[in-house]
Amino acid sequence: MMRVAPARTRVTLCALASVISFLCANGFAQSVPAPRAESGRAAAEWVAIGPDGGDARSLSYDPQNPNHLLLGTSSGDLFSSADNGASWSRLAHLGSDHDLVLDHIVFDPALKAIYVATWSVDDNRRGDLYRSRDGGRTWQVMPGLHNKSLRSFVIAQSNPNVMVAGALDGVFRSSDAGETWQRISPEGSAEIHNIESLAVDPRNPEIIYAGTWHLPWKTEDGGRTWHPMKQGIIDDSDVFSIILDRDNPSTVYLSACSGIYKSDDGGAQFHKVEGIPFSARRTRMLHQDPGNPNTVFAGTTEGLWRTTDAGAHWTRVSAPNLIVNDISVDPRDSAHVLLASDRSGVLVSSNAAVSFVASNRGFVHRQVTTLAQDPSDAATVYVGVVNDKEFGGVFVTHDGGARWQQRSAGLDGRDIFVLRAAANGSILAGTNNGIFELPRNGSEWRPITEIVNEHRRSVKVAGKTRHSSRTVMRVEVTRGKITGRVNDIRIEGNRWYAATSQGLFISDNDGRSWHGGPVLGNSTFVALNTAGQPPSGLPQGDPASPRRALIAATINRVLISSDDGASWFEASLPVTVIRGVSAMPDSSLWVAAREGAFRSTDGGRHWERMMRGLPARDIISITADGDGRRLIATAGDAFIYESTDGGELWHPTATGWTLRSVTVGRSQILGATPFDGVVVQRQPDRGTRIASDSGNR
Repeated sequence: MMRVAPARTRVTLCALASVISFLCANGFAQSVPAPRAESGRAAAEWVAIGPDGGDARSLSYDPQNPNHLLLGTSSGDLFSSADNGASWSRLAHLGSDHDLVLDHIVFDPALKAIYVATWSVDDNRRGDLYRSRDGGRTWQVMPGLHNKSLRSFVIAQSNPNVMVAGALDGVFRSSDAGETWQRISPEGSAEIHNIESLAVDPRNPEIIYAGTWHLPWKTEDGGRTWHPMKQGIIDDSDVFSIILDRDNPSTVYLSACSGIYKSDDGGAQFHKVEGIPFSARRTRMLHQDPGNPNTVFAGTTEGLWRTTDAGAHWTRVSAPNLIVNDISVDPRDSAHVLLASDRSGVLVSSNAAVSFVASNRGFVHRQVTTLAQDPSDAATVYVGVVNDKEFGGVFVTHDGGARWQQRSAGLDGRDIFVLRAAANGSILAGTNNGIFELPRNGSEWRPITEIVNEHRRSVKVAGKTRHSSRTVMRVEVTRGKITGRVNDIRIEGNRWYAATSQGLFISDNDGRSWHGGPVLGNSTFVALNTAGQPPSGLPQGDPASPRRALIAATINRVLISSDDGASWFEASLPVTVIRGVSAMPDSSLWVAAREGAFRSTDGGRHWERMMRGLPARDIISITADGDGRRLIATAGDAFIYESTDGGELWHPTATGWTLRSVTVGRSQILGATPFDGVVVQRQPDRGTRIASDSGNR
């Protein structure tokens, strides 16, 4: 089985990234600038404000300066630390999209170079080897391994010109520091492919060990001949990691899906080590303590394990719910241990793995789907994340992002797709399983999922005589629960609206009950928005009892109501994938879709595609500031698109961050990113203070 990165949403390419991709496709090596591509108008600075942590994939320290560490992620981002992992800063983004998994980071002190081997989570047959010779400011794609899915990479200790890379189509070797590469495994081999792990003998670069998704192999002549190492190993064992004892290279440890194995004779015979339970058999990483060869760490899907007697006995030294992806031990101080983990980011121990604490200041790698500001406190922001059942859910900051707290009690690991602040001070969360409410000053979320639908029907009631029967109206009540995915929530005073996979629902009593269901035969709704009055061109209703106009969308249909959901009609739009809908203060309606941005000024009867300054495809969100004078759109790239004339003309502004959606305040903008948490537009005289949001409440 292959190792996979966390599930993620694919985003579109930015302009410079497309050029880079073109150069790669045509076989050119190129220098890739470390900062993300930016063009368009100059903009105020955007900064990341958290929540810190998330998925960390790989760690590596500079042998010449162990205080200098690099941290790789599963979306192409590379972070740097200059203080031994105490704090981090974003150094570079590798690749033209956000699909590269940075599993192997290797420093070459002899050539003053850094190498990063990558593979694509979107197309696992593709990847690249990157090299930097200026400390990570710029990166060059090495053409000899272009478009190869690289799962392992090592530099020979005895000769740094010798490098070995493991790809899905075999083992490759370079004798000139990566300038040229030769395949050293048999081409088209049915066995020596899907190379997940490598090790090179520290004394003899001709001796190479290769772990596949089936079994390990070994060559002692630089790849001219290979033989399997299967004695003592359960057949069909994915080999995740191989390490050799630095003092005695004939001592070999390897980890597989069937457990941890050790050989004392260079791989001729293995025996399975005892002490790690069957449930923790997926050991992603083995790491030998550089100060004590008898101490070996095992990073597993159920925590960190350690042996201090060369594998005879093992002890778990972390929480069992920790997924460890990589391990780094300070060569100057074996008590200083760093872990790269799923969901918890970087963990550090200063007492030889007796205890660990988070060390994520400056490192953010979370999939933020939604955010909401407290209407009464501009510095209080709630953030929802997905794909993190235990360490995710909802986070809150009360100081504009300086500190964050997880606030997920009662959510039971649910994914969060929408957050909204209600006028009564509570926060609403739309999840993959119902709607939840966090009361003001509350500590635990509670479900608000009760459906109460009333149906009126005429019933003939018999009288005392044959001619005295009469017709009466009876109210029948059906009850249920909102248990599906909740994609959008809108709040208008005490009237709440929800777009779900069970239909559209409305609450008139602060969520104590909901009524509604499928509309015009459609059950799954992805977006919903409201306007204070029906748009021009539609009936206005009774002025004494104003009714709101609603716009709702399934994945490919737009429905309009001018009477608060009492009746609906379907709009005609040439779209296949809808990302969002908006109702602006000027009564115009907007649809963000794969096919671009569409506007209606007559209540949804007619639509026009808006393209002057906007990307032609893949619009993700369209929103407005409080008075509607400025419209802002996002398109899954490193720009926001602004219009001050009702959407006729748009101007791109570079942000440096890929944006999913934005929340517009009076003087600042908050952005939700696919992988980098929350970013905020910094104003020169305000620092990172967050302005009040005048949007959905």
